[in-house]
Amino acid sequence: MNHFIAPSILSADFANLQNDIEMINRSEADWFHVDIMDGVFVPNISFGFPVLTAIKKHAKKPLDVHLMIIDPDRYLEQFQKAGADNITVHYEACTHLHRTIHAIKDLGCKAGVALNPHTPISVLEDIIEDIDLVCLMSVNPGFGGQTFIENTYKKIRSLKLLVINRNEGLLIEVDGGVGNANALALLKAGANVLVAGNAVFAAKDPEQAIADLKKITPDLLRA
Repeated sequence: MNHFIAPSILSADFANLQNDIEMINRSEADWFHVDIMDGVFVPNISFGFPVLTAIKKHAKKPLDVHLMIIDPDRYLEQFQKAGADNITVHYEACTHLHRTIHAIKDLGCKAGVALNPHTPISVLEDIIEDIDLVCLMSVNPGFGGQTFIENTYKKIRSLKLLVINRNEGLLIEVDGGVGNANALALLKAGANVLVAGNAVFAAKDPEQAIADLKKITPDLLRA
């Protein structure tokens, strides 16, 4: 399967957000990745429903919404109404994960589960058939521009083993410190969605940076 590129709006220029949205629309990117932070689950605050709604108004590609918040169940319907196509919640924030996943699906969204760097893949053993996407955090969540955690490769491989004969269409997303230096290795390990923040928006030509990440071919993956 071809891999997806999801530029992270958290790294965009908020003073010129519409320009960056239009750039992503023109580009070879597949999704907009939108991080929602509450200042409680993670030590940072990003944006909420009005900004998400504004992004949706101009976006021509799906919104991949990553909830880094406590008690996400309270807001699932509001995020769906604001434009979320995928809703990913953190394992660490959900008391009743099975219920949360099915609540997301009932809203017509793809349901994802994110794992912090210290959380093992084994916690997904009893839920793996029910989810559409797993987001592996390759940095500690809360801020952009952090250093990639090398143990992520091991977690991707463990997740690939877990889905065999159970959910082989699962999307494996990697979020944090992703760029040209490690994209090929991540895809070879088994990832198929790359969230790119600074690698895109700090580049001289963000649209070309997306194209470079997208053009990694199956031939390269087999090499």
